[in-house]
Amino acid sequence: MSNLIEQALRNATDTRACVIEDGAIKNIVQIFRECFPNAARAILIADPRTWNAAGEMVAQVLEANGIGFSKHIVEEGGKIFHAEYCYVEEVRSAIKDTLSTNEGIVPIAIGSGVINDVTKLASGDLHLPYMVVATAASVDGYSSFGASITSPEGAKQTYSCPAPRAIIADLTVIKNAPREMTAWGYGDLLSKIPAGADWILASELGVGEWHDRAWHTVQDGLAEALGNPEGVRDGDSKAFGKFVEGLMLGGFAMQDMQSSRPASGAEHMFSHILDMNHHTYKGELVSHGAQVGVATYFMSKFYEKILSFDYTKLDVEACVKAWPEWEEEEKLCRDIFKSTLFPELGVEQTKPKFHTKEALREHLTLAKNIWPELKEKLKKQLLPSEEIKRRLEIVGGAVFPEDIGTTAREMADNTMTAVHMRNRYNALDFTYRTQQMKAFAQSIY
Repeated sequence: MSNLIEQALRNATDTRACVIEDGAIKNIVQIFRECFPNAARAILIADPRTWNAAGEMVAQVLEANGIGFSKHIVEEGGKIFHAEYCYVEEVRSAIKDTLSTNEGIVPIAIGSGVINDVTKLASGDLHLPYMVVATAASVDGYSSFGASITSPEGAKQTYSCPAPRAIIADLTVIKNAPREMTAWGYGDLLSKIPAGADWILASELGVGEWHDRAWHTVQDGLAEALGNPEGVRDGDSKAFGKFVEGLMLGGFAMQDMQSSRPASGAEHMFSHILDMNHHTYKGELVSHGAQVGVATYFMSKFYEKILSFDYTKLDVEACVKAWPEWEEEEKLCRDIFKSTLFPELGVEQTKPKFHTKEALREHLTLAKNIWPELKEKLKKQLLPSEEIKRRLEIVGGAVFPEDIGTTAREMADNTMTAVHMRNRYNALDFTYRTQQMKAFAQSIY
């Protein structure tokens, strides 16, 4: 176990063990007994692909060591599925059926994002700690609290529930996952770079809570985790191990802070908008990692627009004059979200971070005064957009809007929705207040 993972586990609220290595499944019995000392049985939750990838191995190890189990295969023989609430109900029912034996039961999710989130929420609803055996390096959500699920009403949302008590990441299994899944995970991890810049920006301008320990958890190993995209693509053991470790650290930082702030910024808003609009490409929903990879490149170029402007010369009074009163902004929020399943979302999320004209004057004057130092901190955090593009292309990730079935115009237009959909200050909020957001977004590509 690396020092970073060991430190992260000490600060995690839910997870007690995380094994990342070739052949990690062999450790499952020891982890099971250490982390679930009162449990006698397990229920293995998988889909047909993940059962073939790792389920049989898990079953064999448990059986050889006298640990009883049952299994539940989600959508056996069916179509590719997504994290919808009906599957949470299905898995929750399957787990409840095993509880009738009056023995301690441990749900073990065998899969990646969907299986993990579905099992996480089902287990959380039943107040049962669970374990996950990762089968792909496609997400950072293995180690995070909360589950991203499409609600019965058809809206993607994050449900509150604990993170897994134990994580097994067998690199031998994960390296054999479809290559596009690795690209999704790489895009999600790469997003921590502009997300970190957003966090710095908010903190330095006094509009964002800082959590030093969570910052170091997600950022200290990030350069090494992302530094060898060729090795990640080719399955080099060291490069791939560091990459998977980076994904896990993002989730641990979220556990520690009890917020997704350490691992997501403005780039994630674009993904949420596509999900909210039920966006598909070639008849399929687009993976979170592909969406975020495209938005990471977009936000990297957006930050280059910011860094090219001298904010010590910002006309603060012109910005204040152009800034709306709340009544006008509230109407805009309602117009943006009126046709969605969350018509009040814009008002609820925008009002807490909205500035009066007087407060905006103070806010932008501060930005103007500290800009030289702030600019250097942002430059140190960010990678050039061409380097972001190069790394995404190496791992086979999506880069441009067209790669996921959207357009440059839609990306630019979506900035107005993105800036109003979450009470979390980022680069879009900053440029919205400086009257630059629209122009910057329209000149990205």
